[in-house]
Amino acid sequence: MAELSYRDTVRPEWIDYNGHLSEPYYVLVFGDATTNLMDVVGLDEEYRTETGASLYTVEAHIRYLAEVGPESELDVTTSVLDIGARKTRICHEMRVGGDLVATEELLAVHVTGSRASPFPDPVVERLEQYRATKVPDYAGRAIA
Repeated sequence: MAELSYRDTVRPEWIDYNGHLSEPYYVLVFGDATTNLMDVVGLDEEYRTETGASLYTVEAHIRYLAEVGPESELDVTTSVLDIGARKTRICHEMRVGGDLVATEELLAVHVTGSRASPFPDPVVERLEQYRATKVPDYAGRAIA
């Protein structure tokens, strides 16, 4: 499996009243990591403009594992857990200084117009390059 990384730095406006990274910014960073995956596999801006198709998140599960402070350097690795004809399950792991601080598992559907549509074969081939060799033990869990 090829490793796909996305990096960002915590900005001052992302810090909440407790002095840590605020919840919506985890979602923002994970969303940017998803966009990074889309760009790499051919679901980029040009594809979206030409086809009217995109990837829509239909379900997401975030785990907040450790506090993230101001100016932290974030490293998000992305892997593909499953690939179907019209959908994919993706996992993001956020680290600070090598420590796992948050994860996001999401289900995304390839949509053209307002309907689910099959991925183009070249996109499936590129998604396969990022398929996890082992599904993380936390993937697929419900909130308990």
